[in-house]
Amino acid sequence: WGWSFLGWSIVILSPAALLLLLLLHRQKCSSNRRLPPGWPLFGHIFNLGTMPHRTLAAFKQHHGPVIWLKLGSINTMVILTAKAATDFFKNHDLSFSERTITNVMQSHDYHKGSLALAPYGAHWRVLRRICTVEMFVHKRINETVSIRRKCVDDMLVWIGKEVHSIDVARFVFLASFSIIGNLMLSRDLVDPESKHGSEFFSAMMGVTEWSGCPNVADLFPWLGWLDPQGLRRKMDRDLGKVLMIVSGFVKERVKEMKEEGDGDQERIRKDFLDVLLQFEGGGNDEPTKLSDQDLNIFILEIFFGGSETTSSTIEWALTELLCNPKSMIKVKDELAKVVGPNRKLEEADIDNLQYLQAVVKETLRLHPTIPFLVPRKAIHDTNFMGYHIPKNTQVFVNAWAIGRDPECWDDPLCFKPERFIGSKIDYKGQHFELIPFGAGRRMCAGLPLAQRMLHFVLGSLLHEFDWELDDHVTPEAMDMKERMGMTVRKLEPLKAVPRKHPAV
Repeated sequence: WGWSFLGWSIVILSPAALLLLLLLHRQKCSSNRRLPPGWPLFGHIFNLGTMPHRTLAAFKQHHGPVIWLKLGSINTMVILTAKAATDFFKNHDLSFSERTITNVMQSHDYHKGSLALAPYGAHWRVLRRICTVEMFVHKRINETVSIRRKCVDDMLVWIGKEVHSIDVARFVFLASFSIIGNLMLSRDLVDPESKHGSEFFSAMMGVTEWSGCPNVADLFPWLGWLDPQGLRRKMDRDLGKVLMIVSGFVKERVKEMKEEGDGDQERIRKDFLDVLLQFEGGGNDEPTKLSDQDLNIFILEIFFGGSETTSSTIEWALTELLCNPKSMIKVKDELAKVVGPNRKLEEADIDNLQYLQAVVKETLRLHPTIPFLVPRKAIHDTNFMGYHIPKNTQVFVNAWAIGRDPECWDDPLCFKPERFIGSKIDYKGQHFELIPFGAGRRMCAGLPLAQRMLHFVLGSLLHEFDWELDDHVTPEAMDMKERMGMTVRKLEPLKAVPRKHPAV
């Protein structure tokens, strides 16, 4: 979505593609759907602009809380209000429990082993249970406090050596990547001395880039075999490289386990990879063990979710705090009071940091990492809010628009963490006005770990350093424009100057 959609037309309207397009039959939409005017064949591609979550939010005024679009040949429904989202997740969750699979995410059959994208069924339930029962439970998260402590301390040391402004998101991304590498594989993949770590990191950056690029083949699936933008070839290359590296990590671990006792079940589980390797299915439709392919893809997905989400959200949080000095003063005063000047923030402090929690909630309200969430898909013909929705219709739930809905929020465009003080509203899928992690049976399974990382990393940055904008930047002149990719980030990365807090 990061391109101008005029650029898309240049790609699509090659002579060969145009000839094929003209062979398509124009489909007329039922009159009971709310439908902005569209173009023949192309549908509403040209209506969306470069920031479709913003453009579609504006459609609500003229077309209502639910709108129907044709994106190329793809039927699409967009949900724009908390009221419509409540009905969707409470009453129609199962009917829309499948996912829309983009062309590049079919590379190496990634979508089949991915928890986020796998077809709804027995295999998906196995992956979900591993996350919610074995990996992302509070007991296991609490057992890995020391790992996150070390990785965050490393980040603070890196930042402390800088004397000028830094790219905040870069440092947070590296720290998040390091945390996931240690939790998942007991490997420091950010270590400059690690050859495999450097190769893995570089290839992962490619995979992240290609998965976030707009792709003509997603709008006209019959163009997939042509791969007109070369995205699938690039994804095949980089994802193949990543899977090969991960496979090597797994084989090393299996060898270690055999050497320690021929796979003795009494072996102490030290990381998430051990959990995956020691998984045993419960019969029926469940596999006895996870396949090598599923295991490798599962590992990659944890890296995707943990690194991108954390770094993007913290960049936006620090941006908003620097633009709202009163909020910055409040959150730092709370840290000084609860943590004190003579020790570092600990994860155990988070429950007592109400304003910090409010800052995270307010950031996620205004800047959900994936503004449309992961698109759903109708598994059969169904009716929703009086509209007939055909099978395979993709669904965008516009969490960005919902978070700024004036029917739910006072001063919805203002950054006001105070709105959450004393409020029971949370982002755990029960309050549909705040759904940055989704809701229903397919909401983000890694939420408990994401929540811990967001608060711990942001709180540590605020407690250890005083932050200033570059001399040539003022809060009023801060560029808040976005860029679309795998996640929504600041178009211009936040550059801020860290000043070591004299009391810490």
